[in-house]
Amino acid sequence: MKPAYLEVNSLIERLHRSFLELVKLELERFGIRDINNVQGMMLSNIGDVQMSVSELTLRGCYLGSNVTYNVKKMVKNGYLTQQRSLHDRRVIHVRLTEKGIGLRDRLTTMHQRHAGMLPAGLATENLQDANATLRRLERFWIRAGDLVQRPAQVAA
Repeated sequence: MKPAYLEVNSLIERLHRSFLELVKLELERFGIRDINNVQGMMLSNIGDVQMSVSELTLRGCYLGSNVTYNVKKMVKNGYLTQQRSLHDRRVIHVRLTEKGIGLRDRLTTMHQRHAGMLPAGLATENLQDANATLRRLERFWIRAGDLVQRPAQVAA
């Protein structure tokens, strides 16, 4: 295996943890104690739409956290409303409340502030190139996972 391949895996995880720590610090600065950093990112990922809990899970990176538990906590604390689907009672849809929209807007402002603070070496073009590379890596991992799960079908 190439060291760069292993390094990028480790770096992605460290970057994500650093980002979550930054969100945690901002929530503390806001004086918000009834929501954690992962829950704050879930609010950002929900945005202005109604979505199912499974869609929310697919949109974000919530490793080490239980999405259903976090949704219940955010409902309890007034950031989300939830409603069972009329068509499939197993599916729960969530939407931001006014309180959730307010925090999501503050987090959006935080992201914009951070983006404005980026040094010249992290110009938009550099980030777009990094995004493109990471998306190609994501597609590779998905295809590799398919090969591992169905080796006989792929070989045929």
